Amino acid sequence: MDRATAEKRAEELRDLLNKANRAYYIDAQPFISDREFDKALAELFELENQHNLATENSPTRRVGGEPTSSFPNVEHPEQMLSLDNTYNEDELRDFDRRVTSILGHNNFTYAVELKFDGASIRLRYENGSFVLGATRGDGFKGDDITPNLKTVRDIPLSVNDGFPEVFEIRGEAYMEKEAFIRLNENREEQGLQPFANPRNSTAGSLKMQDPREVARRPIRFFAFDLLIDERDENRTHAQKMDFLRNMGFPVCDHFHVCDSIDDVIKTVSSWDDLRSTLPYETDGVVIKVNEERYYEELGSTSKFPRWAIAYKFEAEQVVTILESITLQVGRLGKITPVAELKPVQLAGTTVKRASLHNEDEILRKDIRPGDSVVVEKAGEIIPQVVQVVNADRENRSEPFNMPENCPACGEKLEKFEGEVDWRCVNPQCPPQVRERLAHFASRDAMDIEGLGEAVVEQLLKEGLIKTYADLYELKEDQLIPLERMAEKSAQNLVDAIARSKEQSLDRIIFALGIRFVGKTVSKDLASHFKTMENLMSADIDELVSINSIGPKIADSVIAFFGNEKNKILVDRLEKAGLNFTMEETESLSLKLKDKKFVLTGTLPTMSRNEAKELIELHGGSTTSSVSKNTDYLLAGDSPGSKYDRAAKLNIPILSEDDLKGMIEH
Repeated sequence: MDRATAEKRAEELRDLLNKANRAYYIDAQPFISDREFDKALAELFELENQHNLATENSPTRRVGGEPTSSFPNVEHPEQMLSLDNTYNEDELRDFDRRVTSILGHNNFTYAVELKFDGASIRLRYENGSFVLGATRGDGFKGDDITPNLKTVRDIPLSVNDGFPEVFEIRGEAYMEKEAFIRLNENREEQGLQPFANPRNSTAGSLKMQDPREVARRPIRFFAFDLLIDERDENRTHAQKMDFLRNMGFPVCDHFHVCDSIDDVIKTVSSWDDLRSTLPYETDGVVIKVNEERYYEELGSTSKFPRWAIAYKFEAEQVVTILESITLQVGRLGKITPVAELKPVQLAGTTVKRASLHNEDEILRKDIRPGDSVVVEKAGEIIPQVVQVVNADRENRSEPFNMPENCPACGEKLEKFEGEVDWRCVNPQCPPQVRERLAHFASRDAMDIEGLGEAVVEQLLKEGLIKTYADLYELKEDQLIPLERMAEKSAQNLVDAIARSKEQSLDRIIFALGIRFVGKTVSKDLASHFKTMENLMSADIDELVSINSIGPKIADSVIAFFGNEKNKILVDRLEKAGLNFTMEETESLSLKLKDKKFVLTGTLPTMSRNEAKELIELHGGSTTSSVSKNTDYLLAGDSPGSKYDRAAKLNIPILSEDDLKGMIEH
């Protein structure tokens, strides 16, 4: 394909993907499947790479760029004020009296909208392109997190004609309730601490150093204000919201213009009843004077505007009986105590169970079966036991004690140093097996097409497999009798399992499900040790010598391969023909042999990955942090703190041309 044809096709794909993004995330009317979207995105990515057609606002930029070492501060052109809070009808009426008193009349209306419990951000657009995204920070300045915000699909990277040359959007980044629950479940499976609420997870995700990781987080966005230089005496907040919606920005549907404070109170009351049915978390309502011409006259305090206020909903709580405490076993063996409750209505749903988190939490609150307990939904989502009501009653049951053995398999439980959770380390524990098999077959691991949760469940139920090593011994005739498994489907699954033997060593390491070992660490382990045998025999010193691996990960790796049952599983995988050797990349030269490079900033013609590959092809290696062992810093634009540290340590600082010169000469 010549460049002109490629350019035309790339533009068609960008148009299709931008329309698909808007249809899915803003209009809620998708017109292509996820598979079709991914296929079009992959084609565009290939065209842009082959013909150097990448643009700043291409949909391919959604996947995120290279990690950054720090976030530069940016000043806000207008202070991002927070809102004063009110909690009852009387305080709302006081607000109305203050506004009326300052203006000297009541010839105004109120714009009432839901208050989202997320992270406030500002977006700047110039000549139709998204050029800057920042956190609220202290209100005067915030962190420039533009690369991270470019991964949020609700945020348009470019806008059509009709907007001013320069304008800003204020809005809220948030997570939907179901997405937040799935994110926490995934974190717990990896042995990570779950987030307390969607607000914390959103704010934390936006401040991650690697935009590629941010792209994997289910962050959404609502716009709630438009800032433009042109003054219009007749402009209202409601008009701005309509304008934003029509131009493709996501705006909350729950928006109402009220003629009086009585109408405001009525709307607030109805939305208090509504909030439990919404897919996202809201902690209140924002009330603003609708007519912008009054904002300057009303003014603001040092913290809050006088023309707006937030009404905060009360957390809904109920009292019920804790009937018993049961234990759940996660994919990586974490034991989670669960309160089995007498069913009770809470925030629009029937609550029967609530997480008790861990043994220490139960003992701290002195929670026992038979107690009356206060239950609320943490962040309106996750039921939790807040406290015991009748702790002084007679004949209470005995304090909770964690059993010594796993409730699912009977193996002895273990608690690792510095951790609060008990764990079952038996890789053949049934609940773990089910989750481990799903992880093993997942797209980022062995990518076994057709081996979904339903099929895994059937295979386990029929006794055809007990571990992921058993997959490689399955035969067609064993699969055909299964439900919804015809001869063709059985053949396809067997073939898919066979193809997975060709997966790279790093994918196999990730598929094993070693605690704390994600995709990035798996790649680093494979790159360093080259073979599974070398990895299995590694000691703590060799593991921690790898830049991305600390003592916690190293201990986990050693513990995994030190378990005799895990050794047997890995041995069976090797005998099944899986690829246990890292494919070596042939060096072009040894001109950079034994030289350690650190990369920082934006290079003129190469991505960091391309520069890293070039260095490795000529015998060098790269690490992520500057130390006295670093030989060179390869620096581009906006190099950040690594540049300063390299200069302080007198480490030679190279440009892209310097690097190419070293290789050429």
